[in-house]
Amino acid sequence: MKLLFALLTGLVFGTGIAISGMMDPAKVLNFFDLAGTWDPSLVFVMGGAVVVTFIGYRLAWRRDAPMFDGRFQVPSSTVLDGKLIGGSALFGIGWGIAGFCPGAAIPALGTGRWEVALFLVAVVGGFFLRRLLAPATPAGATS
Repeated sequence: MKLLFALLTGLVFGTGIAISGMMDPAKVLNFFDLAGTWDPSLVFVMGGAVVVTFIGYRLAWRRDAPMFDGRFQVPSSTVLDGKLIGGSALFGIGWGIAGFCPGAAIPALGTGRWEVALFLVAVVGGFFLRRLLAPATPAGATS
């Protein structure tokens, strides 16, 4: 049942990405082109997502536990360290250069564009490179 709901969630997300046009990197890059062909539609997509997420979290937190797990899996750290800020900056730079974020690139694989596959290979490569350069800290530890 858990996998079925994961599949349905992914299908809804992918459909939303496709309908909103966010699988097209040119549309995303035009959002960042304030002095040229600026396209504000990404603001509306993100705004809609924020509203739905806000409502969803309000409903979810009323429960003692999620439907398919014993407890909510939430980060315990509130530290804004160099790794978090650097990773966020790197994510934003990559998004601005490629026009894809990983969440939109996965449904965009269905377009058959080689750029999408290359982007996802680079993302996965980045995950492995990070693990090689800085192994993960054990749960509960701070670094």
